[in-house]
Amino acid sequence: MLELSNSQIKLSQLRALLAVAEYGNFSEAALRLDLSQSAVSHAIASLEDELGILLFSRGRQGASPTPVGEQVIGYAEKILQLLEEMVAAAKSEKSLQSGTVRVACIRSAATHILPSAIAQFRRRSPGIAIDILEHFDHLDVEKALREGQADVGFTHLPTSAEFETWEILRDEYVALLPPSANLRQNQCTWEELFAYPLIVPSTNNACFTTLRNHLLSASIRIDHQVAYQVNEDSTVVSMVLQGLGATIMPRLAAEPIPSAVHACSLPVPLERIIGVAVLANTLLTPAVFTFLDVLRGVKSPAVKFAS
Repeated sequence: MLELSNSQIKLSQLRALLAVAEYGNFSEAALRLDLSQSAVSHAIASLEDELGILLFSRGRQGASPTPVGEQVIGYAEKILQLLEEMVAAAKSEKSLQSGTVRVACIRSAATHILPSAIAQFRRRSPGIAIDILEHFDHLDVEKALREGQADVGFTHLPTSAEFETWEILRDEYVALLPPSANLRQNQCTWEELFAYPLIVPSTNNACFTTLRNHLLSASIRIDHQVAYQVNEDSTVVSMVLQGLGATIMPRLAAEPIPSAVHACSLPVPLERIIGVAVLANTLLTPAVFTFLDVLRGVKSPAVKFAS
């Protein structure tokens, strides 16, 4: 019986075996392997000597596997397939020991969602770095994905078909009124809201467009009410706290809301759907796949979540 520990079988012999079996002759196999015909013949002959059997019947028509040769060819295919899987597994594991995942996100997501996700990811893959690219506007997040500047993005849904997405949470828009407001319930009226100057994002901000369209659908125009245009969420909340005006913004962007500021639901509800996005038909690294897996289990306590 052949002792495995004493076997001198080489991978080059197995590759030669499969090539001869596929092409039916030694010369074609040699051409495909970029070897000389004598090298392939020697590889097969030495393999036959090692195993003590005849693997091919040689003739003018070429080389055809013997019955036992067919069995050996099957084993050789499995061996080389397992070798490929072993190397792929090693490469995958190695890729999780170093590298970078680039995340583009709106600032509220960076504040309330990413820290928990990064902490979990670092426990699983401590060698992978996370680069956070913060944007005021979700359209800039999508641009970063499209231009290859980011691997993963937090954006508003729905979006275009060029992205693969899934919903992670739903965030209600709330009205923030200054401490002097005298509200009787958690839902304000338009009259109570518009009794104050409005603080809104700049007109080229997608959040402002969403808000304006929502109000227009309720036959409300706010252009004459706008007193300040400010993009930084924390600045807006501080201005409301100081009594400079009122605002409408996503709750996640407003958190933490000072206790003196009145936060109430809109007369006509509005929400934004935040989702995770990657560019469709793009080859993602194992590190990115692992980070996406972590994101699927992360939720922020500050908002109402999708079921």
